Amino acid sequence: MNYLIKNAHAILTGLAGEAARIQADSIRIGNGVTTEIGSSLSLQANETVIDARDCVIYPAWVNTHHHLFQSLLKGEPQGLNQSLTPWLASTPYRFRGAFDEESFRLAARIGLIELLRSGCGTVADHHYLYWPNMPFDGAEILFDEADRLGLRFILCRGGGTLTRGLEAELPQALRPEKFENVIADIERLVSKYHDSRPQAFKRIVMAPTTALHSTTPEQLRETAQVARRLGIRLHSHLSETVDYLDAARAKFGMTPVQFCAEHDWVGEDVWFAHLVKLLPEEIQLLGQTKTGIAHCPQSNARLGSGIADLVTLEKAGMNISIGVDGAASNEAADMLSETHATWMLQRARKGMFAQPKYDGGTFEGGADAATVEDVIRWGTQGGAQVLGLSDIGTLEVGQQADLVVYQLDDPRYMGLHDMAIGPVASGGQAQIKHMLIGGKTVIENNHIPNLDMRELAAQAREAVKKLQQRAEKMALAS
Repeated sequence: MNYLIKNAHAILTGLAGEAARIQADSIRIGNGVTTEIGSSLSLQANETVIDARDCVIYPAWVNTHHHLFQSLLKGEPQGLNQSLTPWLASTPYRFRGAFDEESFRLAARIGLIELLRSGCGTVADHHYLYWPNMPFDGAEILFDEADRLGLRFILCRGGGTLTRGLEAELPQALRPEKFENVIADIERLVSKYHDSRPQAFKRIVMAPTTALHSTTPEQLRETAQVARRLGIRLHSHLSETVDYLDAARAKFGMTPVQFCAEHDWVGEDVWFAHLVKLLPEEIQLLGQTKTGIAHCPQSNARLGSGIADLVTLEKAGMNISIGVDGAASNEAADMLSETHATWMLQRARKGMFAQPKYDGGTFEGGADAATVEDVIRWGTQGGAQVLGLSDIGTLEVGQQADLVVYQLDDPRYMGLHDMAIGPVASGGQAQIKHMLIGGKTVIENNHIPNLDMRELAAQAREAVKKLQQRAEKMALAS
């Protein structure tokens, strides 16, 4: 359909500087593309009007790091108060073998719906639930569920080929894959799903679970070679905690970033999740190569890992994006919660390192570390840039019509002197009056077509019980 969105209170574009806001109240959309932005645009033939009175319009969010299977592992008691390494053992690894096709599909559906209802239009899922002779194809399920909702979906194909030589003692779900099988599956996925166009709805990414631990150095270098031969991007976890630095020095005699650079894992086609603990020379190397980051502030805070310094990373030349990470370490895995946390925590981080002045000067805090407009740019244009989707991420003429019309009528947003910043600055779950992805309606009046939310909640409760029972049985068996 062709649309005319009119009477908007404010339009934020996802661009930098003065272009972040435009003096306009109307957007015209034709054939899935933004064709005109202006004030008081007149209705044309065959256009449907969307009245955005008292609403603000943002580009649809681009989430660059997730683990959708964890949507059924929120608030899991054994891992709730653990830091990264013990949490991994307590929750995601303990439950991974408990997932069957039905529970995995339900987890993916819940996670994608949670994201969509926050205004997220593009999802990159770091899917690492792989083991030999798996009984279901997780990639097929993920693409199918995203397609049903109208989302753009990027599969970051994870997994690993190392388990420290304990393969014979491990349960099936924790056993490593053979490297040649991983490469063969990547080639299969690229042939079946990958779309290289800048407005793609489906893409594949080479994404071993961790660059340091999931594969051998030789295999890591080969994954980079295969990815670039296939024309796909590269993604992994890196430097989430100081343990990464200690491990890289002990195993390889260098820093984590140096190790990645030595094995061709830096560049504009590479982005890493987290990057919380970086040395100055690592920041310089990442900036010089324009490597990207998926910043996951809520998960990093929940696990006690720290706060990545986005301001310094961007000044160094890195490409900045935002990801929600898995719901098992982030019980609010949506982009509004994540961008709100990004805005707050960048300021907190700068304030933490500000020095008081005892000579009568004024304390220099961090309230100017990042603006709402910065956060919107990171969460939209920045994400599109990291994923190589140049036709999305901003509200501009000629771009794909991926946008969300927020209706800020909840008391949380009342009293705002600048309504435009409400969805990020005030947080919460803003009502979505209308949302388009590629010019197609995916949400109208806060409703996703053909979705029974009560039934979904009931299915989730039942699935959690079954997962707990299966995990207990597997623990007893081992």
